[in-house]
Amino acid sequence: MIAAILALTACSPQPPQGANRAATAAPSASAEGYPTGHVHGMSVDPGTDRVFLATHDGLFDVSESPAIKIGPTIDLMGFTSAGDGEFYASGHPGPGSDLPDPVGLIRSTDEGHTWQPLSRQGESDFHALASTDNGIVGFDGQLQVSSDGTTWESVAEQIPVFNLAATPRDSIVLATTEDGLQRSTDNGETWNAVPGAPLLMFTALSEGAAAGITPEGQIYTSRDAGLTWVEQGTIPGQAAAIATHLVGDLTLRIWVATETGVQVSDDNGQSFTDIRVNQE
Repeated sequence: MIAAILALTACSPQPPQGANRAATAAPSASAEGYPTGHVHGMSVDPGTDRVFLATHDGLFDVSESPAIKIGPTIDLMGFTSAGDGEFYASGHPGPGSDLPDPVGLIRSTDEGHTWQPLSRQGESDFHALASTDNGIVGFDGQLQVSSDGTTWESVAEQIPVFNLAATPRDSIVLATTEDGLQRSTDNGETWNAVPGAPLLMFTALSEGAAAGITPEGQIYTSRDAGLTWVEQGTIPGQAAAIATHLVGDLTLRIWVATETGVQVSDDNGQSFTDIRVNQE
């Protein structure tokens, strides 16, 4: 358990104080076409299965091989989708950007091709973001909520968030922490620990179902939005992000991004295949 907690806290790369990390970024994609910068978030379009990765070097569509770079170079430390091509993000500006450091909350309404600053420019680097049916939940050292992305309110009872998960169609939010899974049913305003939940590093929600992954790569799924969990298969490599969609009434399709590729499961996380296999 101690080793798992140490792994949990070590998986989110932190920028040096006052430094523009993207200014010294590595090349944006490898020879195999996969982004080389740290992966900080993922979104999958349920209609097209396009897989978007938010990375140290910006946003990439990895549904194609080689991956396609989208928009400017911004170190997207926090990232979430509000659906219909609308993304929210936070982090640090890249070379040539006129955004302040940190960028605060920024929004794109064209799938990441362009970004507009919304709030907390020069103040907040949200390392965790989630879109709910009532706005945005963010963690920049404090857990905060916003109904419109422009004004923020700190929640009364703070928890040390590592990762946030929600959907823009529901008020439920999941938060992974060193001490275990926390769950909110009111858009992040109040939180309760989930008894018996595994120690999860990342979670994802879809239509009342959820998927999660431990620091060791063990996959778990939930049919009641994170209240109870069932152990599934495992995935090799260090996970960096997870996404899921409910297919029909019974099957969860699950994507897991690592630093070397994206794996997808069509059987509730029992087995995984590299998405590049289907691109060849």
